[in-house]
Amino acid sequence: MKVTLSALDTSESLFTPLVVIELAQNVKDETKEWLKTRIIAKKKDGGAQLLFRPLLNKYEKETLENQNLYLVGASNIRLLLGAEAVGLVKECNDNTMRAFTYGTRHNFKGFDDNNDDFLTMAECQFIIKHELENLRARDEKMIPGYPQAKLYPGKSLLRRLLTSGIVIQVFPLHDNEALKKLEDTWYTRFTFKFQPVDTIRGYFGDTIALYFGFLEYFTFALIPMAVIGLPYYLFVWEDYDKYVIFASFNLIWSTVILEVWKRGCANMTYRWGTLVMKRQFEEPRPGYHGVLGINAVTGREEPLYPSYKRQLRIYLVSLPFVCLCLYFSLYVMMIYFDLEAWALALHEDSGSEWTSVLLYVPSIIYAIVIEIMNRLYRYAAEFLTSWENHRLESAYQNHLILKVLVFNFLNCFASLFYIAFVLKDMKLLRQSLATLLITSQILNQIVESLLPYWLQRKHHVQVKKKVQALKADIDATLYEQVVLEKEMGTYLVLGP
Repeated sequence: MKVTLSALDTSESLFTPLVVIELAQNVKDETKEWLKTRIIAKKKDGGAQLLFRPLLNKYEKETLENQNLYLVGASNIRLLLGAEAVGLVKECNDNTMRAFTYGTRHNFKGFDDNNDDFLTMAECQFIIKHELENLRARDEKMIPGYPQAKLYPGKSLLRRLLTSGIVIQVFPLHDNEALKKLEDTWYTRFTFKFQPVDTIRGYFGDTIALYFGFLEYFTFALIPMAVIGLPYYLFVWEDYDKYVIFASFNLIWSTVILEVWKRGCANMTYRWGTLVMKRQFEEPRPGYHGVLGINAVTGREEPLYPSYKRQLRIYLVSLPFVCLCLYFSLYVMMIYFDLEAWALALHEDSGSEWTSVLLYVPSIIYAIVIEIMNRLYRYAAEFLTSWENHRLESAYQNHLILKVLVFNFLNCFASLFYIAFVLKDMKLLRQSLATLLITSQILNQIVESLLPYWLQRKHHVQVKKKVQALKADIDATLYEQVVLEKEMGTYLVLGP
């Protein structure tokens, strides 16, 4: 029997929530009802055909404090049909990788009609995120209840809701049981073994898994360089030819580890199905906007935007802005050299221990400024790339990476090249390189590890107090989890 989307029921009251939508306070009831209707409506009627309900207590009444928190999920069949729609690639029984189709589902390894574990947690949440982001306006001229939030055919509803402040955020919900198992096999026990990269991928997705896979690989790849470089650090060599030999080995080593990583990365992505995932008919990204029309290649209805307008935005706005940022980075670099000269002159005049410590202060300040500028520029680059209105997610990512890569390279390494090839000061080069590297690593550890851990613990204590203070009889576990996770930033998704 063939199953179609139009035959699915979206009225289930009990389901496993996968995604949470947080609305702003005092959102109008007609807006909530309209949003609910569009989410649960059938695909043929312009909906997402998902399951949707507010956060409820045991008496099926909304809690007064959290009436703007809504849970989104989907039936198993809906997720499987969504996997076919987004082109997920899975392993077949004959060990080949093919795009999943619902009609041939029994040909795929690990599939069982009575088993809901065929799709990973990350894949399920990706499907729901894809469906929500591709909800587009049809005949609506505005969001009901908000005349100022204009709509036109083809406009992404979720994007308009976010930019209008009606929706605060949309975030995936953790599975505490699966997360606890991952915690036990990953980082709670200090053992010398490889990370469970496949399990990480199943829970957090390909990007996070590749990130930790690369960290593990790079950590092992640094061992031979650390062993060879230790004598150069402990002893001062008068013969600079030895440094040339070490530098040459660095060049060879960096090339070899990059090629080996490419092979390992290709192996992982093929095993996960992302390497052979269909890209020829990639759907428009959610932020893409334009006049609703028919795509001449795919024959599908989607927003259309003239290419020349995008090129004008790139060359008349984005390119000058990037050049201006590069100039500002060089200007800050020259200020850093002025501070270095001032600290050196002060040390030569006094020669005290205090001024010898002061010699490292300009490099430390400059390293902090570099990190701040990198993060501020990243926000600007994301805004500009989104404003350029690229049709495909791959094109958006390519332009964003190019902007960030050019600026970060100049911002982080221009001073080192200047010292090495203009000033030709080896002592200052060693001092600057060591100070910039160590300061950068300390800042990254604080931002990526200590700060998220502290914020998570802080929010956890606050949520505990809120739960204990509640008089309503609610599902405390789900309530605590939702409220805790809605307070987390993007970098806190790894929290237990």
